[in-house]
Amino acid sequence: MAQLESVTAPLVIRFGDGSEKVVAAAFEHPLGVLYLDLFWHQRQPQEAAHLLRGELTGDGPWRVGDARIRLLGCHNTDPHLMDQFGPWRQYLEQHGEDYPPPAQIRDIAARLGAKLVAPVTGE
Repeated sequence: MAQLESVTAPLVIRFGDGSEKVVAAAFEHPLGVLYLDLFWHQRQPQEAAHLLRGELTGDGPWRVGDARIRLLGCHNTDPHLMDQFGPWRQYLEQHGEDYPPPAQIRDIAARLGAKLVAPVTGE
């Protein structure tokens, strides 16, 4: 099974009710999948970190509970998600230095209970 932590492309979660959300990062968790909202670093963890409960299966797309996780489509295959992803991409391009580095993100995810594939180290 492909590890969610190693995916660097934007991810989309499709929930059981059919709604979809672009997320900044996702990590395996003993209870399922921990994911971080876009702009998570500008809010408190209890507002921006979420747990999808259930067994994680698949190689991409993945399933957990009644949700499906997949890569965000490119070349206009997901135009309905550009309202979410566009501002995020623009923020990272213009203010990337304000976004936490990968090691810090993994450290935060580990403190929230995520099972990390790679050790938490400086980069």
